[in-house]
Amino acid sequence: MHDRPPTLADVALRAGVSYATADRVVNGRGGVSDKTVRRVHAAVSALGYVRNVAAANLSQQRVYRFVAVLPEGSNAFFARMRDLFEVAAARMAADRVTLAVETVAAFDSDVLRARLDLLAGQGVDGIALVGSDDSSTVEVIATLRSKGIPVVTLVSDVPGSERAAYVGIDNVIAGGTVGRLMMLAHGGRSGRILPVVGALSARDHADRLQGLREVIGGDITLASVIEGRDRHDLVETHVAEALSADPSITAIYSAGAGNAGLIRVVEALPATTPRPIVILHELVAHSRRALEAGLIDIVIDQRPEEEVARVIDGLRQLADRREPVMTAVIVPTIYVRENLPPEHQHTNTGHPAR
Repeated sequence: MHDRPPTLADVALRAGVSYATADRVVNGRGGVSDKTVRRVHAAVSALGYVRNVAAANLSQQRVYRFVAVLPEGSNAFFARMRDLFEVAAARMAADRVTLAVETVAAFDSDVLRARLDLLAGQGVDGIALVGSDDSSTVEVIATLRSKGIPVVTLVSDVPGSERAAYVGIDNVIAGGTVGRLMMLAHGGRSGRILPVVGALSARDHADRLQGLREVIGGDITLASVIEGRDRHDLVETHVAEALSADPSITAIYSAGAGNAGLIRVVEALPATTPRPIVILHELVAHSRRALEAGLIDIVIDQRPEEEVARVIDGLRQLADRREPVMTAVIVPTIYVRENLPPEHQHTNTGHPAR
């Protein structure tokens, strides 16, 4: 007699229940007493039964319904990420998966909570969202979990929440990497770094700033932090004012978006004014052009294609009541002018630089 994998019929026999009851327990459909659930789970464990998720979904005619909630606005990085999710959604439609992309106002935790509360009543199978460092976000994630809706955070985490997984880079390490690069670029000379963030309430931006502060030292100091709300017009105005008011600034670190405005300021500097060292995040159309033109020095890219793929895989695993197979945090790519990939190898949204 050849060994074979245990079947659901074997589980039912060992637990002393009907096949239908075993099926209800294994597929989490409810309507079974706690005592019976424990007996079936014990039989599953004893036999080493592995649920055939694909077969179960097919027999139930199940359609996955996922939602990605991203910030709206002129942020070119999130425009790029929206495009990636939409491409993935079109590809997965034939696999009985629907993936909707919804947008909410950036840096507005009340609007985010209202949207998540709405989704909680719509029977979705999983939600991906960009975290907000706000207690209301922690609370609504707990509410979603209580309703059986898993949440995956991406780009910016929500520490202390009941989110199922985080997909993205380690933002503290990213900021620390920028700090190390800034120290090297100054070559032991004194300097002053102008930090630009979207908002300090954005966890990823605050973490990057923390990482920067942990590394810089000696004769390198920080100027007052600019909060540009990821808006190119505000970033342009505030950076221009800061450079005019403080001629000791030797470097700029933009931990957020709105970088088209920053680039315009740098491009407009008088030829007699030394250009500050500039490091910013995300390889999008305007940051690529600025790097090629020598207007900025380094781009830290968090590889959104990889993030989107991991988020979708994680949501599917969670919807099937499996632990998501999440590897370590994503390691960002550091781009200088000399190692830029060919444009056709890197996703561009086609959105105008803003």
